[in-house]
Amino acid sequence: MADSERLSAPGCWIACTNFSRTRKGILLFAEIILCLVILICFSAPANGQAYYSSLPVFEMILAAVFFVIYMCDLHTKIQFINWPWSDFFRALIAAILFLITSIIVLVEKGKASKIIAGVLGLISTCLFGYDAYITFPFRQQRHTAAPTDPADGP
Repeated sequence: MADSERLSAPGCWIACTNFSRTRKGILLFAEIILCLVILICFSAPANGQAYYSSLPVFEMILAAVFFVIYMCDLHTKIQFINWPWSDFFRALIAAILFLITSIIVLVEKGKASKIIAGVLGLISTCLFGYDAYITFPFRQQRHTAAPTDPADGP
């Protein structure tokens, strides 16, 4: 049993590292890191306004869950969830919520760390928006032109 676990481990590691090099893997990893940095910036001032930090925590967890699902190839094994639409709505809602939160934070004019978090929130809006754009399910369905018979003329 130990031999079979040892033999399957390199295959799993290769699959994990292969996904992390794809465009979707890099995008999800960047979302996780950016949400972590925004969370640190929102948590830096000790003024009791921790309600802004719930959005980056929630989106960081969701991005990590989708990263693991795609990395372990679970989206092909679990068929009762439509993964492209789920990922699209996750990214779209995150982009909208980060935009709203960033505008509110930047209008309030707080400490420097709050302003940095607002600017990083605008950057994350672009990142999540790009993720929603490349994940949009209808965009991925490419149709090829039907072959036509050459017209020889009358």
